[in-house]
Amino acid sequence: MPPFLIVALGTLGAAALVKKLAQESRRVNAELDAARRDEEASRAPATDTLRRDPATGEYRPQRR
Repeated sequence: MPPFLIVALGTLGAAALVKKLAQESRRVNAELDAARRDEEASRAPATDTLRRDPATGEYRPQRR
């Protein structure tokens, strides 16, 4: 096999490997970003406030 074919095949293989690694990296980063958003959402302080119910006089949680 002529050397230029070996080099061409090696280059194509390396390009395919780089493309696959970049795709996998984007997939993993998307999963990590989703997990971070879920974690931050669970740590967010509650937005409930207590408001007095005029009918009963009791305080009940109200969403903002």
